[in-house]
Amino acid sequence: MNKSIGIVGAGIGGLHLALYLQQHGIQATVLTDRTPEQYASARLMNTVAHHSVTIARENELGVNHWDDAATIYHHHDHFFNFPGNGLLFRGAFKKPSRAVDYRMYLPALMKDFEHRGGSIEYASIQDDDIPALVSRFDLLVVSTGKGALGRMFAHRPELSPYSQPQRLLCVGIYDGVDHGSPNGDDPRGVTLSVSPGHGEMIVIPTLSFNGMKTALLMENIPGGDMADLVSLNYDADPAAFRQTILDKLEKHHPHTYNRIDTHRFGLAQPLDLLQGAVVPTVRQSSVAVDGEKFAVALGDVHSVVDPLMGQGANIASYAAFELGKAIVETVAFDARFVEEVDRARENRVFAAARWTNLMLRPPSEAMGRLILTMAQDRELCDEFTDNFNYPERQWDRVATDKRIHAWIDRRAPLAA
Repeated sequence: MNKSIGIVGAGIGGLHLALYLQQHGIQATVLTDRTPEQYASARLMNTVAHHSVTIARENELGVNHWDDAATIYHHHDHFFNFPGNGLLFRGAFKKPSRAVDYRMYLPALMKDFEHRGGSIEYASIQDDDIPALVSRFDLLVVSTGKGALGRMFAHRPELSPYSQPQRLLCVGIYDGVDHGSPNGDDPRGVTLSVSPGHGEMIVIPTLSFNGMKTALLMENIPGGDMADLVSLNYDADPAAFRQTILDKLEKHHPHTYNRIDTHRFGLAQPLDLLQGAVVPTVRQSSVAVDGEKFAVALGDVHSVVDPLMGQGANIASYAAFELGKAIVETVAFDARFVEEVDRARENRVFAAARWTNLMLRPPSEAMGRLILTMAQDRELCDEFTDNFNYPERQWDRVATDKRIHAWIDRRAPLAA
């Protein structure tokens, strides 16, 4: 069966799928409205970390261009800014994670795909273009939710509990933050910092332009003291922006503030800032078009999650590989094909969405017990941390209070 696949979008999901199909001799055409040069010169798109399972897929595709000990990190530090008694503890990964600025990452993979003979078409897709796209390919994969393409896939309210953003985001890449060394007594790690009632901040060592920088992903609760950062205007007064950020960090995230060289601190580049909000949403995984062909959702079109737990890019890559395997193996792009794709990828994709949505809520008594127990039981915290690679395992453990208590109680004899 000759298979012609159209992939709309050049994010990680679309590119990993295109590269996977290319490896397996299947013709794929990527359609995107931005060239590699436009991606490279764009405003900050995200602050994505790739966990070891995703890095392994990059190795499989031959696109791991950042396999350097200087770029990786090994653990999560958890800091809770409780009044008068901050709580700090660490959990380690079995294998390290890494963050690369997507303005570097995506252009590199686009060029890999083209250099290996792949086709990328650069154009903005309008509503009127959809029928022709559907008829042109045996299967259309939609991995960007812009315009009518995203609206093709119906919202699934039973998996999308929020109608409004739960956090207001202020995300930047900064100079002047100490994030540990690639080697030595204090290896690099991510900090997950919590200011109760005000929000969270994820501090990520990130390879960006001109070397290693630090991403500060501030997840601010609406109505909290940090919420106004979503609209703080950098361009109007860079010095005032910088000082406001420092003041907020000193008050709400002192563990990170104490690692800042205030004389050097600031955005690495003026475009290294992203502000906004996300409504976590799961959509229908596919849609039949004209009764004969299917369009399949991938990445954020299928499930967009708040970045709090760092799952979006990792589940998009995972889903791309599962979709790629199904495309390679199938004899027909029909309803049965869609069922097989759903079965292969939904457990991890939906678990990531459910776990992230849970962590956006105030902690239950059981979750509070888990946090305090992890602070005393390093192996439990290591397991929690490594489960960032496997959100379905994490969801198995935290989906209900009963499961959380059982997880802790099962660990108690081992800890003793």
